[in-house]
Amino acid sequence: MYTPPIQDQKFVLEYLIGFDSIVQQLSMNGQNTEEIDKDLIWSILDEAGKFASTVLAPINHTGDQQNSTITEEGYVRTPDGFKEAYRAMCEAGWTTLEAKSEWGGQQMPMSVSAAVCEMWHSANMSFALCHLLSQGQIYALQKSASQEQKETYLPNLVSGKWTGTMNLTEPQAGTDLSKIRTKAVREGDHYKISGQKIYITYGEHDMAENIIHLVLARTPNAPEGIQGISLFIVPKILLKNDGGLDKPNDIRCISIEKKLGIKGSPTAVLQYGDNGGAIGYLVGEENKGLEIMFGMMNHARFSVGLQGLAIAERAYQKAVLYAETRVQGIPIAAEKGTPINQHPDVLRLLSIMRSEIDAMRALIFTGANAMDIADNCAKEVFENEQKRASVLIPIIKGWITELSVLHCSSGLQIHGGMGFIEETGAAQYFRDSRILPIYEGTTAIQANDLMFRKTIRDEGKTIRLLIEEIEKEMEVVDDNYSKPMSNAIADVISTLETLLSKANDSRYLAANGVNWLMQLGYFCGGWMAVKSADRAIKNATRLPDDFVKSKIICAEIYLQHSLPHVRTYSNVINHEDNSILNMDVNWLHRRTA
Repeated sequence: MYTPPIQDQKFVLEYLIGFDSIVQQLSMNGQNTEEIDKDLIWSILDEAGKFASTVLAPINHTGDQQNSTITEEGYVRTPDGFKEAYRAMCEAGWTTLEAKSEWGGQQMPMSVSAAVCEMWHSANMSFALCHLLSQGQIYALQKSASQEQKETYLPNLVSGKWTGTMNLTEPQAGTDLSKIRTKAVREGDHYKISGQKIYITYGEHDMAENIIHLVLARTPNAPEGIQGISLFIVPKILLKNDGGLDKPNDIRCISIEKKLGIKGSPTAVLQYGDNGGAIGYLVGEENKGLEIMFGMMNHARFSVGLQGLAIAERAYQKAVLYAETRVQGIPIAAEKGTPINQHPDVLRLLSIMRSEIDAMRALIFTGANAMDIADNCAKEVFENEQKRASVLIPIIKGWITELSVLHCSSGLQIHGGMGFIEETGAAQYFRDSRILPIYEGTTAIQANDLMFRKTIRDEGKTIRLLIEEIEKEMEVVDDNYSKPMSNAIADVISTLETLLSKANDSRYLAANGVNWLMQLGYFCGGWMAVKSADRAIKNATRLPDDFVKSKIICAEIYLQHSLPHVRTYSNVINHEDNSILNMDVNWLHRRTA
């Protein structure tokens, strides 16, 4: 059973983000917000919750057990119920939520879309991945495609009639995209694409009539490295002049991967150009493909962080329900027959899960709002707002996905032996979560981005702006909250100064990149936990009493059990220890003598 966390979502949107200010900001920057009010948003969340719990959640286990399958001809069949659920999703207009109105979208703020998508991914992450990729592609095409390309592809992508993918990875080119070998040779108004792409989520499936691939490739005589990469629209089925479907393009799905988790979603290996070359259309200019793709990648990285929150919430709910009915042993200072949620250590695990998940949600929605503002703000403030949004993305993607694995593991632990077998479903959440710190840029990639591009390159200015924002907000909260956060602020500043002093030691910085990311993650989580408690207290007359009390205790738990990680990471980095780098790789091998 899945219960959408709508009460907490509404709280974050109204009291932490400030829904009125969201609408005002969007209105000031040219978006039509006449029909966007709180009642409408609350209605959207309520209906999305019903769809998630009644349509998507019931087929989650089916997807995990059946997997997607491929025929000898290269066609992929999704698990039972997926195709029908996708059709229902499109008919209800859920695919249109975030896109611009001129392409058939509802143009809702990203913070609202994030709340809806959290429920999709909690209910059925394998299924929701399809829409995640389409969302990212729509975002990229709205920003970078020609007017003709927008008119050709966006209406059907927004309606869900067609779905989108992102084609980066090749067998020899994973993190290092400079090694991409897929070729694109110009032929009139199009290009002929040839090569192989791997790990393509929903690269082939049976839920939509067409699949639009965004493919990174090299043109002849393109510069070496990432400077020579271009971006192409490559439809699975080519289009007629009137926009109708024509014949299949020269694309073949040669296999789908057998995976640890997200088994319901097909992860395809695609072969382009076996019969002369797949027809593709250049997006933007030649050799500017990676720059354009970064827009989609940033959107996708945020969405993966959102997946981390979603799967952690699902694992948490599962663990809570199990712990309140499972009787085993006699909890200390309790009566016989008391369920295990009264065992102090089980209560510890559940409490930390709850406090950190609430902080994760608040940070996700804050990041979404920052991206909204950056996309729509006036030109004179664009740079600062863009930097603020961009520094939150690696924290959201890295920290939250790492925590999602820990929380899904805790959920499994609470189930005991029943968690280790498939019967309860707890194992699925753990398996599904494990991809999140890997795809769309590993935690190390997010850490390098945060360390080198967003800390060292601008000499810590963007990080200091974030710290100053948090400091200012801590001035108006209770001393019980502000004092621990003041100590954490001092730790972060101290760490930042150490890192800046080591600006010329790139290996040291890289070795501590994940430490820095995790420190900022726990720090921002503290900010959110305190802010949530403060806003709950100040609006206590408008909120249920139990909800206010829960926010207070969650903040206390976070400050005592999670925020100390900030000091731990500070100690590691400030010690300027080189023991990791002093390890000789030859010493890593076990030897018999």
